[in-house]
Amino acid sequence: MQPNHAKAWLLVVALAAGMARPVHADACLDFKWDVTQERALYAKTPVRVRAGTDAKSAPPIVPNRLYALRLASQAQVAFAATPGKRVPPDPAYAGLATLKIPAAGSYRISIDLPLWIDVVSNGALLPPQDFQGQRACSAPHKIVEFELGGGKIFVLQFSSAPTDHVLLTVTPTPARKF
Repeated sequence: MQPNHAKAWLLVVALAAGMARPVHADACLDFKWDVTQERALYAKTPVRVRAGTDAKSAPPIVPNRLYALRLASQAQVAFAATPGKRVPPDPAYAGLATLKIPAAGSYRISIDLPLWIDVVSNGALLPPQDFQGQRACSAPHKIVEFELGGGKIFVLQFSSAPTDHVLLTVTPTPARKF
């Protein structure tokens, strides 16, 4: 190749590379929070569990594990407290699990699809501290933060789910970096 042709070729390649914008292949990168621990858990094989249809049948879950929770028809679920969101008409799926936190602090409940999450303590709904979601992401799709007391048993309520299964994990909220 002659020197002028080589320069022209390099110019064309450089221009093409500069104009090419990367396609946002992973919508999960758009979270404003650090979701490294949730993403790592979603890459693992989940523990399969059937959700409870009432507080007594609710299976226990622990932080830092990925669960595949099988939900029931929402009409069959007796919630520990009235869900914080109005229940849609059938078909909708729901279920309960219990959670015992070893130490008081802020915790995230992460799920892979759009559904409603409530945390119940002593028959009352706990207010969420914050939440975030990414519509095109399923690993996770939605994260809700709650301030939880250590040593207590909480009832997690999942309602208004579009399917009969959900992937979920509970993780301590990492320290925020500024």
